[in-house]
Amino acid sequence: MLQAILFDLDGALAITDPIHFLIWGKLLRDYGLDIDESFFQQHISGRLNLDILQDLLPQLSPEEKQQFSLTKEARFRETAKGRLQPLPGLLPLIDWIKRQGMPSAIVTNAPRPNAEFMLQTLKLDQTFDLVIISGDLPLGKPDPLPYQEALRRLDLTPEQGVVFEDSPAGIRAAVAAGITTIGIASTHGPDKLYALGAKLVVADFTDERLKQLGLMN
Repeated sequence: MLQAILFDLDGALAITDPIHFLIWGKLLRDYGLDIDESFFQQHISGRLNLDILQDLLPQLSPEEKQQFSLTKEARFRETAKGRLQPLPGLLPLIDWIKRQGMPSAIVTNAPRPNAEFMLQTLKLDQTFDLVIISGDLPLGKPDPLPYQEALRRLDLTPEQGVVFEDSPAGIRAAVAAGITTIGIASTHGPDKLYALGAKLVVADFTDERLKQLGLMN
């Protein structure tokens, strides 16, 4: 029986990848790397910054990687001001969750300042019972640990939750945690998300098929 809804943040609650792509492109160009959207989706989207930098700029020291990450996310917040909107159908779904008396959680690879900024900008900072920041844990997505930690804190089994995710890293994490996973095709195509194990892929939260999973009835 469904007992909780877990959400990714970037790309699941609001479309943010175009902003991240723009900023990563500008910063990586200083290091001689010119990325396109395909490269971004394959190597960057949904992953932890430090994992990305280890792959793309392994020559940087730990301190330089940390500074790069801080600079990148500060620019994201500056650029995203006034541009973030909740995905269609998200607010009615949240209202439905509240009426059910059901807990909800955010599970994100975003750094804490970004997560707090996004939730405040979307006026959802008082909405969720739990916010899991992958960077606070030993491993982030695509490892299942962030979702396992959310289940542990909510005292739930995997069968009692549903996850909304948009990125390959997030889909892999949620599926590996054994949670029913719904893909949001805001940043990656449905075929890719289905291939990674999503039970259902929707464009946004207005899809009528969500009712088949006991949501929004």
